[in-house]
Amino acid sequence: MTPTAAARTAGAVPVRFDRVSKAYGEVTAVDGLTLDLHPGETVALLGPNGAGKSSTLDLLLGLRTPDSGTVRLFGTGPQEAIAAGRVGAMLQSGGLMEDVTVGELVRLVCGLHPEPYPVDEVLARAGVARIAGRMVNKLSGGQEQRVRFALATAGHSDLIVLDEPTTGMDVIARQAFWATMRERAGQGRTVLFATHYLEEADANADRVLVLHKGRLLADGSAAEIKARAGARRISFELEDGADPAALRSLPALAALDITGDRVRIRSHDADATVHAVYGLGLHPRNLEVTGLGLEQAFVALTGAEEAEAA
Repeated sequence: MTPTAAARTAGAVPVRFDRVSKAYGEVTAVDGLTLDLHPGETVALLGPNGAGKSSTLDLLLGLRTPDSGTVRLFGTGPQEAIAAGRVGAMLQSGGLMEDVTVGELVRLVCGLHPEPYPVDEVLARAGVARIAGRMVNKLSGGQEQRVRFALATAGHSDLIVLDEPTTGMDVIARQAFWATMRERAGQGRTVLFATHYLEEADANADRVLVLHKGRLLADGSAAEIKARAGARRISFELEDGADPAALRSLPALAALDITGDRVRIRSHDADATVHAVYGLGLHPRNLEVTGLGLEQAFVALTGAEEAEAA
């Protein structure tokens, strides 16, 4: 962490939600949300459509006012923290100024930030230096996203908030983006991003928050979220074909899929399930037992919550 970042973040809680709720008519988008984010954390915000991710980010950025509870950024209200230049944001909603060039727009935002980076550095980091002279309304979707990236990182912000940040970016742009975010987190900044690319959350987040119907369903590292799902994947082939009825009788079975000779199982106790496969007199080939990926764990957790609520 740089001395400047260390001085600014010492003793501060970058984000604090204290029993925050927000409803739109009869729909509760955020329901009693309580959490703290800490300096230097990279945090992924996950949830199915309608989970409350966008509403949570709107409340964090002061774009919406909570019906109850409080949102504090660095001990102050969102508007105060943003006005002080402590927050950089990259949102899906909202357009870019059109009747300017990329370079003019980035220069404007750098000029407004209390602690800006050099304009040329911002353009180069976001991969838009070559299109600095292009009009914003002539950009492709991926180019627009890189410009939003440039605007979000135009200055020394202690909190960076990102909503689906890599949508439309190519592989090289994504790699450059995450390299910059890792650099920022290493300097003591807090990075919060909402994404549907769960492999990105798995690879880049120190901490994963899973929202479901406005509530915090899970909070931990990607490894902890996977472990909480409490299941492993078993895959094998059967030369003589599979008997669905026999396989459904296996112990600790969470899910079963049969495609031709290939059997895929999700099990709460892989050892017991595999032992029972042999106990049925079956001779599996190419047997594989693996842990759930973050995507499968996410589906398992939210699916279990839906089943419990039904």
